[in-house]
This record gives sequence, structure tokens and C-alpha cells, in this order.
Amino acid sequence: MGLYFMVMEMAGRPCLVVGGGYVGERKIFALLEAGARVTLVSPEATRVLADMALARQLVWQRREYQPGDIQGMALAFAVSSSAALNARVAADCRQAGIPVNVADAPEECTFMVPAVVRRGDLQVAISTGGKSPALARQLRRQIEAEFGPEYGPWVEFLGELRPFLKQVWPQDQKRREELLRRLAGDEILFRLVARGKEDLAKERVKQCLSLPSV
Repeated sequence: MGLYFMVMEMAGRPCLVVGGGYVGERKIFALLEAGARVTLVSPEATRVLADMALARQLVWQRREYQPGDIQGMALAFAVSSSAALNARVAADCRQAGIPVNVADAPEECTFMVPAVVRRGDLQVAISTGGKSPALARQLRRQIEAEFGPEYGPWVEFLGELRPFLKQVWPQDQKRREELLRRLAGDEILFRLVARGKEDLAKERVKQCLSLPSV
């Protein structure tokens, strides 16, 4: 299997989930967290999904799947309890050029969903190409233990440094890249940000860059 990994912007994009069970529930939670607009097609749904539909967090088409349901979708999940239905959804999506993920059938998927560790904008994805989701989940737990919540603000802080350095050295990209690598590995700077001492962290940056304090 030739896999190419990327991060897709999902905010505001329409997505289809066929199947209203607990697997569909997990997929929908992740899509909504990413800001996607979700349509659920299923005669039945979990109580949680039904409540979310009542709250207008998603659109629930309470019926069987129809081929027209995939029209205009950015991607689709076929996660019903029927393997035959899931295969039909996958075939329709492949024909229409819509990425599709099928529950328990990696051979029918055109994209995989990795196990993900999220710390703000830091996201670490683990994939086994669909061969062992259990191993992917185990590795995710190990990574979660290693990378705590302090990495969320750390990524935000490093992100703010990029435009700052571009102002200081607008024409010297190589120097900026070297400085960003150096600062990203600065343990003292990391600890200051983790403790919420951003003013001291900014002074630390100026010291590292030999810039005057302001």
C-alpha cells in the first residue's frame, strides 16, 4: 500500500458518516472537533448522536443510505453494521473521487485515520496502514505520557517567533531557520513557557538572539 501522509483543513467542509453506532459516534466527534459540517445517514443512532442532532451540531438523515448522499462531500466514513452497505458506499465514493474510510476493511479505504495525540496545534499521528489499530492505540498512549499538555502553549509560542524573526531578519531565511531550530531545542525556554512565564520567555529569546530588551 502506497501511503502519503498529510494534514487536511476541515473547517466548514461537508462530511458524510453512514452508520449511527458507536464507531460513527467516534468519527463524528473527531470531525466536529476539526470544525467539519457533518451529515449522518442512518435509520438509527446512539442517544448521544440523536441529542447532537437535536442540538443542530450535525444533520441526521434518519433513513437508509442513497447514492446521492455523497454529492458535494469532502470525505465520507462508511461505518454501519452492514459490510455490504459499507462496501457500496465505498464503491460510490471511489467512482465519484471522494475519499472514503471503511470500518474494519482497510482494503476498501482510500484514506486511513491514524491514532492521534493532540496537544493544541501539535498533532502526532500513528498509523499501521490499517494492519493493527490496537498497536497504534498502544503507541498513542505511550506518546501521550511523553508529551504532556505543556506542548500546546509551547507550539503557540514557537509559532509567534516566526513572524518576529522575519521582521528582524527579513532577507536571511537560512539564519531564521537556524535560530528557530536552536530555540525549539532550548530547554530553559521550554520550561518558562510551560510555567506560563511568557514575559521571561520573551526576554530569554532576546538574550539568545543578542537583541536589546524593550
